Amino acid sequence: FTGSTVGRHAVLRSGTIIYCDVIIGDNFQSGHNTLIREKTRIGDRTAIGTATVIDGNTSIGNGVSLQSMVYIPTNTTIGDRVFIGPNAVLTNDRYPPSESLEGPVIKAGAAIGANATILPGVCIGEGAFVAAGSVVTRDIPDHMMAIGTPARIKELPKEMLKNRKQ
Repeated sequence: FTGSTVGRHAVLRSGTIIYCDVIIGDNFQSGHNTLIREKTRIGDRTAIGTATVIDGNTSIGNGVSLQSMVYIPTNTTIGDRVFIGPNAVLTNDRYPPSESLEGPVIKAGAAIGANATILPGVCIGEGAFVAAGSVVTRDIPDHMMAIGTPARIKELPKEMLKNRKQ
């Protein structure tokens, strides 16, 4: 087993559990009772909210904000500057229980609203937005919006599109 590495200026709040073989960048913050399992890589300036679970073998970029009670399953990839709202659930097993676990891919600049559910293997495109409470069953193209259950793909409103491409 190897130890874990936590970068400079980290804030680890009470109840944070970090397994072996985790690498976390500089200026990291965790909320209370956060769990980060083995083989997870987290970039700089990333914040993980209270009661969030990251189940391991996961890559999380720089400048990411995971709000409270988010669930990130094994084999997930999250790009830079991603926002995931409270109580969002990402999944990795389409027909449980199985041995084939495929986490979602969330590309740079994407935002996922509160209580959204992202199914296994789904790719949320760069700068895409998932509305709160949506259930995403298929890929969302770059700079598009997913809304509803199951989520329908729509154009981002002009004001949102302008803000997302920065």
